[in-house]
Amino acid sequence: MADVKRLTIIEFVEKYVGKYSKNTFLWEKVGDQWTQTTYEQTKKDAYRIGAGLMVLGLQKGEKVSFLSEGRNLWVIGELGILYAGGVNVPLSIKLEEANDLVFRVKHSDSKYVFTSASQISKIRAILPQCPMVEKVIVFDQLKDMKDNEIFIGDIMKMGDEFLAKNEDLFIQRYKSVGPDDYANISYTSGTTADPKGILLTHRNYTANVEQAHSVIGCREDDVMLIILPLDHCFAHVAGFYTLMSYGSSFATVPGNSLRNIPSTIKAIRPTIMLSVPSLAKSFKKTIEAGVKAKGPFVEKLYNIALKNAIIYNKEGYNKGAGMSFWRKPFVKLFDKLVFKSVREALGGRMRFFVGGGALLDIDLQRYYYAIGIPMFQGYGLSEATPIISANSFEYHILGSSGCVVKPMEIKILDDNGKELGYGQRGEICIKGENVMAGYWKNPKSTAETVVDGWLHTGDMGYMRDERFLYVVGRFKCLLISSDGEKYSPELIEESIGENSKYIENIILHNSQDPYTIALVVPHKDNLKAYVQAAKPGIDVESREAKSIMLEKIQAEIDSYRKGGSNYGAFPERWLPAAICVLPEPFTEQNHMMNSSMKVVRRVAESVYADRMAYAYTPDGKSIVNEKNIASL
Repeated sequence: MADVKRLTIIEFVEKYVGKYSKNTFLWEKVGDQWTQTTYEQTKKDAYRIGAGLMVLGLQKGEKVSFLSEGRNLWVIGELGILYAGGVNVPLSIKLEEANDLVFRVKHSDSKYVFTSASQISKIRAILPQCPMVEKVIVFDQLKDMKDNEIFIGDIMKMGDEFLAKNEDLFIQRYKSVGPDDYANISYTSGTTADPKGILLTHRNYTANVEQAHSVIGCREDDVMLIILPLDHCFAHVAGFYTLMSYGSSFATVPGNSLRNIPSTIKAIRPTIMLSVPSLAKSFKKTIEAGVKAKGPFVEKLYNIALKNAIIYNKEGYNKGAGMSFWRKPFVKLFDKLVFKSVREALGGRMRFFVGGGALLDIDLQRYYYAIGIPMFQGYGLSEATPIISANSFEYHILGSSGCVVKPMEIKILDDNGKELGYGQRGEICIKGENVMAGYWKNPKSTAETVVDGWLHTGDMGYMRDERFLYVVGRFKCLLISSDGEKYSPELIEESIGENSKYIENIILHNSQDPYTIALVVPHKDNLKAYVQAAKPGIDVESREAKSIMLEKIQAEIDSYRKGGSNYGAFPERWLPAAICVLPEPFTEQNHMMNSSMKVVRRVAESVYADRMAYAYTPDGKSIVNEKNIASL
C-alpha cells in the first residue's frame, strides 16, 4: 500500500477499478432480486453523475448535502460529486428535527441536495429556510416532482450528452482535484455541544485506508454487510474504500431497516459485517433463543461448549496458554458439533465483525470469539477519518482497542500536557495524514482540537506497549467531586448497565457537589417479573411493589460496595449516593440519545435538572421517594 501516498479519492478509484474492473463491488436488492454492480459500472455511473452535475452548474469546491438511506446511489452519487470537484455533506437519516437539517445545510453553504423518496419530505420542509439551495436531486422517480427537483436519471442523461461532446472538460475537472482539497464536511452529532463540521480531505481518506491495511486485511472474495449508516466516515474507510483496495464487495440493508437484516444476511451470506455493539447483542439473543428452542439437551451442550471455548481462548492472543492446552481437542469437537450450526444463523460464511465501539463489552467479544466469529473492536473518531486502532486476526487482545495504525504517531498526555508512559492513563493524542483539516467556519474549535498537528481526541486511554491501545472513557467528560478529585464515569456506567438486568441505562453526575448521583432508566418489565417472583400475587402497580422495585435498583448499585459481588471494581467514593429513577428511556426522539446511540448528557441533565436538585435533598437521597415511585 506504499504507492497510495498522496492519492486523491478519484485517483484511488481509478487505480482500483483498473485493477478489479470485472469484480462485483455493490450488491443491492431491486424488487425481489439482489443485483450486482461491477467496479467498472460503478465508475461509469459516477462519471455520468459527475458530468451531469457539471451541466447543472456545480463548480469545483461547492457543497452538496446528501440525505439518503444506504443504497448503491449513495456510493455512486458521492463519487459523482467528487469527480465533479464538489464536496459531499453527508447527513444522517436519523435527523428528524427541521432545525438540525437547516443548520447543516445552511452552515455548509450547500448549493445542491441529493436525497431519496423516503427522505424528500424532510428536505421539502426546510427549503423555504435554505434559499441558497438551487436544486434537489432525487434518487427515485416521483409523481409529484416539484419545479426545483430533478430525477437522478435525468442528471445521468445530461452527463451522457456532456461526456459525448466534452469528455476532455470532465477529465480536466477531476484531474484538477488535489489531495488536500475537501472531500466531505462530516457533522458531529452534538453530544456535548452544537454540531461542528469536520473537514475531511481526499488525502485524509486515502491515508486512512493505507493505515487500515496495517491492522485489518480483506480478501478479494470477501462480501461485507454494512449495517452502519453510510453518512459516517467509518463506513467509508472501514467499508467501501478499504474493500475497494482489496477488490472486495459489499451490500447495505434495504431501507436501512432492522427488520430486513436477517433476510439480507440469508441472501448475501456475508463474510464480514460492519456493525455496532447493540446489534451484536441482538444477534446473540437471537442465537441463544434458537438454541433454547431446540430443547434442554442442545442448550446444555451449547453452554458446555461455550464455557470450554471461553476458558481456552482467554484474551485471544494467549489462547491455550498455561494449563488450558488440553481443551483444544474439545474446542475443535464442539465447534463441529455445535458452533458450525450456530454460525448458520449469520449466513454460515462470516469470518469476523468489525466494530467501532471503543468500550465494547469484553464478555460479548469472548462470546463471538468462542463461536468462531471474532468481533474485532477498534477505536477512532471522525476527526481522524476515523480509524486510530483495531484488533485483527494477526494482532488482537480481547478487551483492548487494538493495534495502533501505521504510519501514525500517538501519545498519551496528562492534564498538564506532559507525555505519559506505558500503562498510564491520559488523553489520547494522534498525529498523521488522517487528522482532519479542521472544523468548517470554526477556527477557535480547530485551534483547540488540533495543536501543532496533534489531534486531541478528548478520549482517555493508555498504551499497553508500543502497539496496543486501551480506551477507557472520556478525558473531557470527567466528574469532579466536592474535594476537586476528577474521575471518568463511563466505565462505571458501562459496568452497571452490563451487569444489571434491572437497569436499562445509567449516567452519573457530579460537578463539585456533595456526592455523585445517578440518572437511571429502569428495565420495568424485568423489575415487575422480579416483584412477582419475590411476592406472588402482588399488584405490580401498587406502591408496595414499586418500593420493592426501587430497593432492587438500590441493591444493584450496592453490589459495587463492600460486601457486594462487584466490590472493588471502582472506588466507593465514585459510586452514586442518590438515584433518580426516570420515567422514560433515553431516545433519539426525546434528544437524549444521538444517532450514534450515545447519551447526550447535557440534554438529559437539562431535562432532569429539577430531579437532580431533588436528589441533593434529604428526601431525594432516599431511593424510595415520591418522584421515583411516580416514575415507575
